[in-house]
Amino acid sequence: MTNESAAVASTAHLQGKYLTVVLDREAYGIAVLKVREIIRMQKITPVPQTPGYVKGVINLRGHVIPVVDLRVKFGRRAEFADRTCIVVVQVALPAGQKVQMGLIVDSVEEVANLTAQDIEPTPEFGPKLNTECILGMAKVKGQVKTLLDLDRVVTADAVQRLAQAA
Repeated sequence: MTNESAAVASTAHLQGKYLTVVLDREAYGIAVLKVREIIRMQKITPVPQTPGYVKGVINLRGHVIPVVDLRVKFGRRAEFADRTCIVVVQVALPAGQKVQMGLIVDSVEEVANLTAQDIEPTPEFGPKLNTECILGMAKVKGQVKTLLDLDRVVTADAVQRLAQAA
């Protein structure tokens, strides 16, 4: 098996449709099957004693859901603009429970249909960098987009406690 065919085989399970979003001019992919809806920014009720990236909760048609600013979570610049929105996703908590959560992003780009050939494994950055929340790197129209494992990105202890309380 060649290196190229081994790489394609290792990413075959990742192929499918991804919603691409922008965080501080960098593009990221979220599996479409995790996305429930995209909504405009709205008033977010802060929750005390949560990390800075947990912005609080919103009332979405009678359901209180936590909202995480992905830009802050990834240490990116977080300015609100006309296209800033909330992507409502469903994530699996470590205990197996599924919860809805809002993710603040700068903008939504498109839905990309990715094949195994479009996706490369996450590069090795050494032991000091944690890349467990990255599924792989996608090549879309000549650009590289980071594919996110949302179950690992947004289920930090504080978010998990907030989601279970909501």
